[in-house]
Amino acid sequence: MEAELIIHAGDFVTLAVLNELRSYGEVVGIHGNVDDQEVRAALPQTTAFNLDGATIAVIHDAGPRIGRLARLRRRFAEADAVIFGHSHIPLHEQAEDGFQIFNPGSPTERRRAPHHTMGMARVLGGSIDFELVNLD
Repeated sequence: MEAELIIHAGDFVTLAVLNELRSYGEVVGIHGNVDDQEVRAALPQTTAFNLDGATIAVIHDAGPRIGRLARLRRRFAEADAVIFGHSHIPLHEQAEDGFQIFNPGSPTERRRAPHHTMGMARVLGGSIDFELVNLD
């Protein structure tokens, strides 16, 4: 599987993992709550970037489930979508205005999720389509 860009929503744990991902291609990432000091020094807490006309924000901890979609919409008002991690539980929600939030789960630490997962995003002309990929 190939990708133009790797987006990581935190919990690299060590700089070695970040560097390995960078050996595969461009990485946009933020640090998570279990990342060591080297990762925290190398990456921001949040980021936002434009890809083919769509603005994507990335945050690790999106907060409580209740009100999450509206809360992230307010926090990242200019974004078309927010990718987040922390819970390691896959989630994809979309607001009536098209704004989306996406948690791809985790390929390594599934916690309470039934499967190891990752996500794919396809961006074309400002439109974002997310797909959850089951790795088991």
